[in-house]
Amino acid sequence: MEHTETLIVEQLKTGNEDAYQYIYDRHYALLCHVANGYVKDQFLAETIVGDTIFHLWEIRETLEISVSIRSYLLRAVRNRCINYLNSEWEKREIAFSSLMPDEITDDKMTISDSHPLGTLLERELEIYKAIDKLPNECRRVFDKSRFEGKSYEEISQELGISVNTVKYHIKNALSFLQTELSKYLIALILFFSC
Repeated sequence: MEHTETLIVEQLKTGNEDAYQYIYDRHYALLCHVANGYVKDQFLAETIVGDTIFHLWEIRETLEISVSIRSYLLRAVRNRCINYLNSEWEKREIAFSSLMPDEITDDKMTISDSHPLGTLLERELEIYKAIDKLPNECRRVFDKSRFEGKSYEEISQELGISVNTVKYHIKNALSFLQTELSKYLIALILFFSC
């Protein structure tokens, strides 16, 4: 995390409302765009982002951020969107199954396994769980490369490590993820090629 961001987080922890406003002003628009990509509803996206940023204020005293504030917020918004989509999907499944005759609702038909969005979200969650298992330094480098879109040179300068070390961490991360997610390999390739 940059020195400036470290100061902002420290100010936020002490209850400095200007630090909170800075985070809100700097990240709100991007986070709404990302959230809208998931939920396809601008008002809902803004609500999720507002809740996420407000949650920072609520937990400010115990807040620990090891990545950039933007990465932290992007992951939090993405998780909230996925949770919302899963919740909505489950509500539809329950409503649908209550309309079905009893003889069809038993184990003869499994709705959840054939739902493409559910399958995609499950795979994406598995990918994020696997990324969280990476060693700290490796995960930091990987996050900056894949989620912040930074070049190897930018990561090298930001973290004070050589470009070769950056390459080493990326190689190790991809190797670990390939092993960890072998059953989701196609989803992994699609996910990181975007």
